[in-house]
Amino acid sequence: MDATNKILYKEESFTIIGACMKVHGSLGAGFLEAVYEEALEREFQTLKIPFKRQVKLDL
Repeated sequence: MDATNKILYKEESFTIIGACMKVHGSLGAGFLEAVYEEALEREFQTLKIPFKRQVKLDL
């Protein structure tokens, strides 16, 4: 594997993706984005994953 395919922060990435999968697995499909956002926020809080919600990006 070359450097372009290396995952940075592998453990953190695994934890975040796991939280996303747990939320989607619990809720299933069909909800509005806001519902998943709220549920993911709660899951991040439970796992003590720091986050910022709805951060404005200057593009």
